[in-house]
Amino acid sequence: MNFQDLKLIAPLLKALQSQGYTQPTPIQEKAIPSVLQNKDLLACAQTGTGKTAAFALPIIQLLSQQKEAGAPFNGVKALILTPTRELAIQIEESFRDYGAAQCGLKYLAVYGGVSQYHQVKNLQKGVDVLIATPGRLLDLITQRHISLQQIKIFVLDEADRMLDMGFINDVRKIVAKLPQKRQTLFFSATMPPDIVTLSRSILNNPVTIEITRVSSTAENVEQAVYFVEKADKRALLIHLLKNNEIESALVFTETKFGADKLCYALSRENIRVQAIHGNKSQSERQKALHNFKNKSVRVLIATDIAARGIDIDSLSHVINFELPNVPETYVHRIGRTGRAGASGKAISFCGMEEKMLLRDINKLIATSIPVMKDHPYQMADAGLALPPKPLLNFRSMSGGRRGKVFMQR
Repeated sequence: MNFQDLKLIAPLLKALQSQGYTQPTPIQEKAIPSVLQNKDLLACAQTGTGKTAAFALPIIQLLSQQKEAGAPFNGVKALILTPTRELAIQIEESFRDYGAAQCGLKYLAVYGGVSQYHQVKNLQKGVDVLIATPGRLLDLITQRHISLQQIKIFVLDEADRMLDMGFINDVRKIVAKLPQKRQTLFFSATMPPDIVTLSRSILNNPVTIEITRVSSTAENVEQAVYFVEKADKRALLIHLLKNNEIESALVFTETKFGADKLCYALSRENIRVQAIHGNKSQSERQKALHNFKNKSVRVLIATDIAARGIDIDSLSHVINFELPNVPETYVHRIGRTGRAGASGKAISFCGMEEKMLLRDINKLIATSIPVMKDHPYQMADAGLALPPKPLLNFRSMSGGRRGKVFMQR
């Protein structure tokens, strides 16, 4: 199948061709026709599967056709709610790349961490598609800079991350301000019970799309875990980064302080590194992300909240310097690599105090992550730290996707 088969209009096809897109991904292939038919959508798909285009392309087409038909456009017609400012900026860039302006649509991203002055000025000029983070959107609504009464299409993107970041009450407040008659598109990488409950409360007879088993990891991401004492993690990371096969690495830490501390240590080893987290200014975060994308920085250290919207082509490695407390976060993290069919590697460091976290991750992804034993900082009692293998069950025996084993060279 190609994009022409999805009945997209000529300006969109031209924009896709200029961006080098030839064939739709599975989520795009299944979602776009349903959205064009004005149906509600519940989509569960891993990160890196092309979800943004799955909603952006049909939104541009629907709104541009309505505008051509003479429908009144006196307010925001489409709202995309997303958890982080990085993701909001990337979605805004996608609307630009897909030719929204050429289709006669105005689009804008609003998010916190920066002055609202320029955002308000742009809102006053008129906006058809609004991309927003929850906090800034509620602020602008309270100040009466934005009304949601004209919304025709509502997109809730990265719904599970909204829950993780504590935005669930903000989401409910925003949904309560939307017109009852609307089209709602609900996207999530995982579907824990709370997210299922939320989806049922805002969707009307949705088309359900599940591209892969909930909380599975991509087949083309090779996974490995290193058992290492907490005090030796920094030395192990420096040791691994001496391997030139690690062309680029996104390193996850649990805290902002830990990210800065690790960044300082790596820079002292002459490793090109920057950190990105919530305490950084918007300009600092964008500069670090730009430097990482253009390869002037080899290592980007990030916390989960800052990294969720990062979309980087050809990211060779994701390294979990610390394991996440929530198992689903592991899936999100390693989904930063192996995107759009490319291969990638995910390395995790596990100390004695993290073995229960590793056990929970293994249980979630229905496989045991391969253990790398040949390294200079092997934990003395690593064998004791290895969590028990999950019990076999029909689910794990029926073709669940598994990460590949890779060996250090």
